[in-house]
Amino acid sequence: MNTPTRLAAFTLGLAVVFGGAVGIGHAVGPIDSAKDTGGAEHQHGTTAAAHGPEHEHHGTEDGAAAPAAGALAAFDHGYSLQAGPEQLTAGQSADLSFTVRGPNGAPVTSYLTQHGKDLHLILVRTDLAGYQHVHPTLAADGSWHVPVTFPAAGAYRMVADFTPSGATSAVTLGTGLSVAGDYRPQQPTPPAATAETDGYTVALDGRLEAGKSSRVKLRISRDGAPVTDLEPYLGAYGHLVAIRAGDLGYLHVHPEGEPGDGRTAAGPEVSFSVEAPTAGDYRLFLDFQHAGAVHTAAFSVHADATTGSEGAHE
Repeated sequence: MNTPTRLAAFTLGLAVVFGGAVGIGHAVGPIDSAKDTGGAEHQHGTTAAAHGPEHEHHGTEDGAAAPAAGALAAFDHGYSLQAGPEQLTAGQSADLSFTVRGPNGAPVTSYLTQHGKDLHLILVRTDLAGYQHVHPTLAADGSWHVPVTFPAAGAYRMVADFTPSGATSAVTLGTGLSVAGDYRPQQPTPPAATAETDGYTVALDGRLEAGKSSRVKLRISRDGAPVTDLEPYLGAYGHLVAIRAGDLGYLHVHPEGEPGDGRTAAGPEVSFSVEAPTAGDYRLFLDFQHAGAVHTAAFSVHADATTGSEGAHE
């Protein structure tokens, strides 16, 4: 079994908040991604360098420093994310394209494979009502392409998670996307201990406490029976992405153990060690594969600064 994974990544997203001034039926316009500023923090087993005054450290129960929080931006560690000019409309398939540029300004064309892919792309609406984890294709000119259909209009955050060849650590970059259409914001989903998805029931056991490692178990069942034949997806029986409400803070956690290690069962439980850097509300997205298809279960949780959350969570 692998050593319990702490954060694979944590970065803060520039908040694009639709408040009371944005009413039901408002037509969404473009977002100026050039307003994204600041550095990103991305941790894969080592501590990345802090960037700027917002990168404060919080102590953990064993005295070690918790991962620092930073502002997710389209620029970090000399790398930049340049989104394509596509017009995105709700309900219509589009070729979402973007380019990652290196410190010399040239497109990056070589990447290290991490968890079965050269780059992981997360798309999430700012009210956390929409989420997609997709894997684009790299073209010879360094541009990435993936067909995407956004089911609903609104402002979205695009997060690219990758490691360039020759780099010493992974990089996470993000930028805003605007999907045109009739924007209808959704109220936050209240906490609940179970989530339903595609005929599966996923139960969440565990609480998040800010600044310390919290063990979280997710138990998957179908038609009342535990699922004991989960299939490997990107080298694991499950992947967990958490987005912090309000500022779209991002963290990506991989489970304890791995398929084929002789110790990790193929369900029904998938366990994670999650370290929330700060207190607040989070939306958790669990990706798992069964019967040849990938499914996503979503939960709402709260990480408390001292005593943990009051239950979990959708």
